[in-house]
Amino acid sequence: MTKTLSPIVCPLLVLVLAVGVTPAAAAPPQTESGAGLISTQEALEAEQAQSDRELIDEVLNRDDVREQLEALGVDPNEVEGRVAALSDDEAAQLARHLEDLPAGAGIGTVLVVLFAVFAVLLATDILGLTNVYPFTR
Repeated sequence: MTKTLSPIVCPLLVLVLAVGVTPAAAAPPQTESGAGLISTQEALEAEQAQSDRELIDEVLNRDDVREQLEALGVDPNEVEGRVAALSDDEAAQLARHLEDLPAGAGIGTVLVVLFAVFAVLLATDILGLTNVYPFTR
C-alpha cells in the first residue's frame, strides 16, 4: 500500500509545502517604524565616527590637557559638551589631526591639541552656536 500512495502523496506534500512557504518568504521583513536596513558603507561610517569621538575623548581626558584647558580658562565639562555636539565630519577632521601628531611629542602635542579645541570652540562661538568667549560678541 505504501508503494501505491507514495507517488501520489509525495508530489502533493511538496506542492502544499511550496505554496504554504512562498508567501512568507516573499513578504518583506517586518520592521519597527523608522527602522530599516543600512548599507555596509553606512555601518562602517557610523563605526568610524564612534572611534573618532573615542580618540578625541581619550585625548581630552588626559590630565595635562585638562590642566592646560583650565589654564586657558576653558571649562573641561563644556569642552566635552562641544565635542559631543560636533558633526561626524568635524569629529573626523579633528581626529585625523590628532592622529597626525607625533607620538610622545610632549608639550608641543598638547599645545596643538589645545589650539585645535580652541579653534573649534571659537568657530562655534562666532557662528553663534555657543557663548564661551566674550570677545566674540
